[in-house]
Amino acid sequence: MGGTLSDEAAVDQGTVLGIDIGGTKMAAAIVGADGRILTEHRIPTPPGDAEQVFAALAELIGRVEGDVRPVAVGIGSAGPLDQRHGLVSPVNITGWRNFPLVDRVRELVGDVPVELGVDGHCFALGEFWTGAGRNADAMLGIVVSTGVGAGIVVDGRPLLGQSGNAAHLGHVVVDLDGEACACGSYGCVETYASGPRMVARAQRRGWRTSESVDAAVLSADAAAGDEIAVAVFDDGAQALAAGIVATAVTVDLTSVVIGGGVAKAGPVLFDPVQRWVKRLAQLPFVADLSVEPAQLANAGLLGAARLAWDTLA
Repeated sequence: MGGTLSDEAAVDQGTVLGIDIGGTKMAAAIVGADGRILTEHRIPTPPGDAEQVFAALAELIGRVEGDVRPVAVGIGSAGPLDQRHGLVSPVNITGWRNFPLVDRVRELVGDVPVELGVDGHCFALGEFWTGAGRNADAMLGIVVSTGVGAGIVVDGRPLLGQSGNAAHLGHVVVDLDGEACACGSYGCVETYASGPRMVARAQRRGWRTSESVDAAVLSADAAAGDEIAVAVFDDGAQALAAGIVATAVTVDLTSVVIGGGVAKAGPVLFDPVQRWVKRLAQLPFVADLSVEPAQLANAGLLGAARLAWDTLA
């Protein structure tokens, strides 16, 4: 079980603890200064109230630490969050509302720096550190999955904003007359590009209406040439490209990395995204905007670890 480390626990000056928290799973790892993962464990995110969810996280932390005492901790969590006060209210973890995650984790790990970041920021930072963005000066990282998250890295640091929630690309409005979004707005990127919303749109158009299917099935059908599946992926790609170009012209960057479950569709997603980006990115300073697939399977976890290392810099 997780708990405050004993005085006998070994202090390892060469490692940090990275934690990645999402609505589906929680992961934790001991990570070296070069980005090498020494120990990693993951568990499903449990349902339940705030204490039930945290108890599972505490057990995970205790399991991954063993006898090692990391010198800092980085946490990537689904948002929104209050970075200043260390509070989280993930949309997809209903038991946590203004939950004091930083203070509670610090009770487990002892008196070491604990840094909190949005999971999309951590994904971007991980890919920037050791993945597809490692040669870029500035990068936009996007996770396309059950939702659409994002993060921006400039000069090796995540762009956080006042509250720590900057770069919520999934909630950039790209259609003023669009569908209602879970955030309360309308026509957000996420309403067109997330896996569940694409599946729902395809089924409304007559695709596999009597089956229980997901985005992986939709992408396989699109790859096989199904007209409805292809059209829905094109709609999602157009919305995603509009969000990408809006962000690029605002922040002035040319490197984009996309990961997440829906990104596993490969060319079914990337071909139309690249086509729409080329069509929409007309200003000279974004004319060479590149969009690449992520290279890391655990970018969010590594990005959380990088947050921890940066507290010691």
